[in-house]
Amino acid sequence: MWQPICAPTTALFPCAVAVVRISGERLATVLAPLVRLPQARVATLRQLIWGGYHERALVIYFPAPASYTGEDVVEFQVHGNPLLVRRLLEHLGGLGIRLAEPGEFTRRALLNGKQNLLESEALRDLITATTDQQIRQAQGRQGALPAWITEAKTRITPWMARAEAAVDYGEEEGIVLVLEDLKTELKGLMTVFHVEQRRAAAARWLRDGIRVALVGRPNAGKSTLFNAMAGEDRAIVTEIPGTTRDVLELRTEWAGLPLALFDTAGLRDTTELVERLGVERVRAVLEQADLILHLVPARDKEAEAGILERLEPFQGKVHQVRTMGDLTQQQPNETGETVISAIHGDLDALEEVLRARFLGDLSPDACLGALATGRQRQLLVELSAQLDLLFGLEIGSPPELVASVLQGMWGLLAALTGEDRAESALDQVFSGFCLGK
Repeated sequence: MWQPICAPTTALFPCAVAVVRISGERLATVLAPLVRLPQARVATLRQLIWGGYHERALVIYFPAPASYTGEDVVEFQVHGNPLLVRRLLEHLGGLGIRLAEPGEFTRRALLNGKQNLLESEALRDLITATTDQQIRQAQGRQGALPAWITEAKTRITPWMARAEAAVDYGEEEGIVLVLEDLKTELKGLMTVFHVEQRRAAAARWLRDGIRVALVGRPNAGKSTLFNAMAGEDRAIVTEIPGTTRDVLELRTEWAGLPLALFDTAGLRDTTELVERLGVERVRAVLEQADLILHLVPARDKEAEAGILERLEPFQGKVHQVRTMGDLTQQQPNETGETVISAIHGDLDALEEVLRARFLGDLSPDACLGALATGRQRQLLVELSAQLDLLFGLEIGSPPELVASVLQGMWGLLAALTGEDRAESALDQVFSGFCLGK
């Protein structure tokens, strides 16, 4: 029996209404000194009286097991005074209801079978999403298990049982494991796993966001592009070289991609103190960027050698973009370069570059429901490796080896959904939650 827990589910700052959530067993008895619980799932006005406080609260009672956590759950809607909420939490502590740890409500929901681990992770992503696409991605991973996971378990389970039986009773009962039949049965999973890996690789960027740094010589069009991608004038644009002297950062959604954009000081040697400090900060941005867009005006014959030298250590993530394409007759199909005109909103070529680099041939909508966290992607890689190992077995391989590989695959699927409930994995997942979840 777990100790009852409580936490505010709304932020502790002055507001109209604050919500305090409680979860545990036999809450009607535990909370009796404070309040008489109302009819189940009926919001009811009650008086909470404790230590000199008289608070009118809207009380909602969700009896087990039909609640978020699978335990009795009670929610108090009280006035949103932070001090009042703290005093209520202190009183609940005196009733034996301790303050919840981060994510503990959702963790109890998982352990009580109210949701799987993938749903819990999707909930965490939904709470922290900052763009429309990230919200949709998180919502796409909520609900029932992905169909391919259910199908994989359905196919693997009987063969795993047969392989284990062949190990334990093969000689006595004449149980024979036909490896070729097994490979035929599981062949379709190989395609499914590789497709899901490709979707996961793209979904990762939609979940985590893409850090894009804009670099180039002064007046190369960095701030103009920054403003165009931001959809608003955030950076000052003038014809005076060196206008941008510090790194400007903005998080936005552009072309369906969640971006962290960095507008940097023009790269050049300068004796002006403030501008020189801005140039020095550029390297730290380049080291952390996922993509570096090297902007070169289309009218320039070639990029400056000094800038190319600065970018040499980052060549794997540098893409050159020709800006101010409206001022030249140069066309993309003639040069093979990415040519844009940010001032006129002509950014289609750049959009294609970003989508191809981070999503491949997939659209953001094609990634809905895909595995996206680092934990999920790693398990998917290991799952594919196990299947490849199975298909590498030769006819006549001992059933112990076949059973071991199948058990490994089933264990990875269980780790994905949280059925193995490894404490270390759960600690990592739920540490990112707020107290009220």
